[in-house]
Amino acid sequence: MRRRTVTVNDRMQKRYSYELSARLGRDFAPGFEPELTPKQMLRLGVFGGKYMTDTRKEFPASWFAGAKLSPDRRDASLNFFGVDASQPLSEWRKKGWIHRDDPRGWFQWYCRYYMGRRLPEEDERQIKRWRAIRRHVAQVKHHCEPGNLTCRPRQRQALLQWAYDSRKI
Repeated sequence: MRRRTVTVNDRMQKRYSYELSARLGRDFAPGFEPELTPKQMLRLGVFGGKYMTDTRKEFPASWFAGAKLSPDRRDASLNFFGVDASQPLSEWRKKGWIHRDDPRGWFQWYCRYYMGRRLPEEDERQIKRWRAIRRHVAQVKHHCEPGNLTCRPRQRQALLQWAYDSRKI
């Protein structure tokens, strides 16, 4: 893969550049196997549609075709399960979940990782967080009948926002 640099200008990061060193949607770390792509997540409805509305130029336009987005504020009705399963960004900051290179959190990291950016230490940290969410899959399986998408909708929405396809549980 030929390396290339992406430069971003947005209100949260001003000007930020990063290098793509892996192939789009490939060359993931061993054991990191998200079930959904960023494009699929945006089309299904995640984060109340507010995520990525001001960074669209950074990512392929195809990701936003059919995406459920809300330009003004979060709208839980746009989420696949129609519920709010997110904490505010201020809460993420308070808990130390935000890395300076990805001020919007895990999904921004995942989108950039999917594009081919690699930051070894941060990748390891975020993948560890992704793996920890897997416990919610077990809880949904334990408490819900297979295919019952009305069971535990907040937990299912949260899983969806971490690239686990909770519709398959």
